[in-house]
Amino acid sequence: MKILSLLPVLLFPLSAQEKPNILWITSEDNSPHWLGCYGNAQAKTPSLDSLAKEGVLFERAYSNAPVCAVARCTILMGVYAPTLGTQHMRSRHAIPDKFRPNVEYLRAAGYYCTNNSKTDYNFKGNDNSYWDESSNKAHYKNRPAGKPFYAVFNLFESHESSLFKNKPLEPRRVHPSDVVLPPYLPDLPEIRKDHARYLDRIEDMDTQVGKLLDELEKSGLSENTIVLYASDHGGVLPRGKRYLEETGIKVPLIIRIPKKFQHLSPFTPGQRVDEPVSFVDFSPTFLSLAGADIPAYMQGRPFLGDKRVKPAADEMEFLYADRFDELYGMRRGLTDGKWKYIRNFNPHLPNAPFSFYQFGQPGWVAYQKAWKEGNLSSIHQNLWQAPSPTEQLYDLTADPWEIKNLAADPAYSEKLAMLRQRLKSTMIGIHDTGFIPEPLFEKLTADSTIANHVQHPAFDIQKIADIAFSASAGDLTDLPTLKAAIASQDLVTRYWGAIGFCVLGNKATAESNSLTPLLKDNNTAIRITAAEALFLSGDQKSATAALLAEANSDMDESSLLYLLNTLRHLKLTDQIPKDCVKEKSKKGGIAQRFIKE
Repeated sequence: MKILSLLPVLLFPLSAQEKPNILWITSEDNSPHWLGCYGNAQAKTPSLDSLAKEGVLFERAYSNAPVCAVARCTILMGVYAPTLGTQHMRSRHAIPDKFRPNVEYLRAAGYYCTNNSKTDYNFKGNDNSYWDESSNKAHYKNRPAGKPFYAVFNLFESHESSLFKNKPLEPRRVHPSDVVLPPYLPDLPEIRKDHARYLDRIEDMDTQVGKLLDELEKSGLSENTIVLYASDHGGVLPRGKRYLEETGIKVPLIIRIPKKFQHLSPFTPGQRVDEPVSFVDFSPTFLSLAGADIPAYMQGRPFLGDKRVKPAADEMEFLYADRFDELYGMRRGLTDGKWKYIRNFNPHLPNAPFSFYQFGQPGWVAYQKAWKEGNLSSIHQNLWQAPSPTEQLYDLTADPWEIKNLAADPAYSEKLAMLRQRLKSTMIGIHDTGFIPEPLFEKLTADSTIANHVQHPAFDIQKIADIAFSASAGDLTDLPTLKAAIASQDLVTRYWGAIGFCVLGNKATAESNSLTPLLKDNNTAIRITAAEALFLSGDQKSATAALLAEANSDMDESSLLYLLNTLRHLKLTDQIPKDCVKEKSKKGGIAQRFIKE
């Protein structure tokens, strides 16, 4: 766990030294293994390859979250999204006022800050308001004379939608039969074609990087500008974006520091760095490079600049995945680039899909079809099946594509137990708001925020963490704990108790009558979860009647979404009148996607 306030931070300015400009180029949805400088022999990325030779390439850089809005919030604030309550995709929940965007501190330090042009910061507020300029015309060249700049350029060429079936581009350079598929993907014609097409998209993105670098050079600013390139998370084929495997959260990160500012880096040009870094580190690092003070609440480690902090000997990056668009699910993880631990807090649900959106890709559609028709090997069908594993443990050195889950191997029991406890401690330490399901946010916050609620001394996060870990374990010996939990006066404890019964499923049939009182709970999400648990324990008739009754009750948007997730998992969605969903959906889109599936 990285909490900056616990680290020695040296708060002194650059003084007489000139402040560097910072140019940050970010691309969408591409993992490092798509780039030539990261070892892809079929990629054509001369601009980034050249930048890597002139700069520093990070081998173990992570996005914390495998989706854009959650990852971008983490970067902007220098705080883990689950600390803020912003872990759910496009949620726009309010955050405490004490947390401020890094741009405000950079502007206060004298920087002209531009964003061209994606924001997507995932919390309540006006995203564009933090910048001097934020639009598709924003540019550092518009700054007042003499001002250093911090400029972001976002490149869309590599976004997952570039492979959608409404953009039927044929591969230009590499024939689908010649692509080298990673072993975690099934060998299907559609996936091969998507793979070949994406090599072209990567080439297009690299061309845009080259144009931005050429523009910087022609402006005469290269020797005064630190250039940073990174993608916003991993992707883009199945089991990439939205997943905590390396293909979803590992990112390319290249930083070029001109000679006059080499004192701000312990690394040498052309070096490949293996110390782990993640997006939560970016804000404190930007402030460190700018000679600005770093707020004590920021949770990352400045890895460059005068305030650089060396990584701890056991440094690990914290990872998180929650609701993606329509579909709920909660995962947390840790990695140091050598080992990966993932905990699934909803193992009664399948691993995939995490959103309807990605089915715009022919490869995703073909993958699902092959699964439904029983045409996949065990490795490839694991993605779709429920229940899914509560724990995943990977030796990334021996198994870089995360094929072999070592969690059940007795030889790794000590490693597993250590990482399990470390994850729990990390979640407690950062006040993880994911312990509270999103449909309870509004109920518990009133005029405050979910972050304030979880950080309040009255919220017993240790107790909640204990019950959440027990609930997700699926261990029958935890049944007495779960029975006590569903009888609790505490709303969140009751929720996790009901989730525990969902995970146990028919193993808890003998005790399923314990769930009956929860069908009349005063909270919609608790009633829905209890009905789901009752269904999975074998009483499908009572559970179905309870869930259909919920469909006709008044509820907020999050509760509706939660209900639709449950009905979909239990294959009951077709029993809900379509007009009912349309009437209840205030947002007019996200919930209605269930009736279009």
